[in-house]
Amino acid sequence: MRRLLLFLALMAALAMGAAPASAATIRQVTGFGGNPGALQMFEYKPDGLAAGRPVVVALHGCTQNAAGYGQGSGWVELAQRAGFTLVLPQQTSANNFTQCFNWFQTGDITRGQGEVESIAQMVRWALADSAADPTRVYVTGLSAGGGMTAAMLATYPDLFAGGGVVAGLPYGCASSVVDAYTCMYPGKDLTPDQWAAKVRAASSYTGPWPTVSIWQGTADFTVAPANQRELVDQWTAVHGISTTPSATDTVAGYPHAVYRDASGRTVVETYAITGMGHGQPVDPGTGATQCGQAGAYLLDVNLCAAYRLSTSWSLFPA
Repeated sequence: MRRLLLFLALMAALAMGAAPASAATIRQVTGFGGNPGALQMFEYKPDGLAAGRPVVVALHGCTQNAAGYGQGSGWVELAQRAGFTLVLPQQTSANNFTQCFNWFQTGDITRGQGEVESIAQMVRWALADSAADPTRVYVTGLSAGGGMTAAMLATYPDLFAGGGVVAGLPYGCASSVVDAYTCMYPGKDLTPDQWAAKVRAASSYTGPWPTVSIWQGTADFTVAPANQRELVDQWTAVHGISTTPSATDTVAGYPHAVYRDASGRTVVETYAITGMGHGQPVDPGTGATQCGQAGAYLLDVNLCAAYRLSTSWSLFPA
């Protein structure tokens, strides 16, 4: 019996030694650049990731952190499934007491300065580290992260092929904390040309512009649903197209609209999540179209925004 036990223990030890290397984990990256915005960088890179794959930047909301948002929104799971590098910037309480990205501070949303420059440095670092495709970089975020997503698309349109703004704000809506609250609720009503002028003034870039997907809950009392309309006005004007949808349909029962350019390509789209409050749409489960984990500001509405963005950005290998 003793020999049998020793034999089984030896076999178990050998099996453990022969097991595959542990799966990738979210890790902090330091030394990615000058970091003028004093942000922290976290990254999820699947083991054995091939060169030439995309990069996605996912920006958390207020009171959240990089790892929690990356996992809860479904982006970590999708990075593993589809095979791409996930960059997870993190705000610090020293910059903002409630850990909101400062989408409303001029010094943090001006090209070459503050938080937007820190995030741009993270992108450049990830591109080099992963030998990723520089034409397939995307940015998305929730709430303050959504506002910062719009800021990244405006200030560094040369870095991003597309973005996903979830419960966010138009670029240039505010320039102070007090002004930010007015933007959030009830929102500001500018003309499409006025909004577009703010984006065009943010860099010397002349196009082609990133595509933009805009997600909003219709029962959001933190960021008014009117902001979705203003974002549409801003980005359709930037693209030089009509503010009237080219087509409408429903996805998982929710209204969806697309705005196409002269070539027929969808460059702006909206999802209006009926009855949803302030948060990221998720759809927990193991189905092919499901992702995310329900929690604070991670709302189970049977539609995972991260998955829909992944498919529209063609992140899954052909």
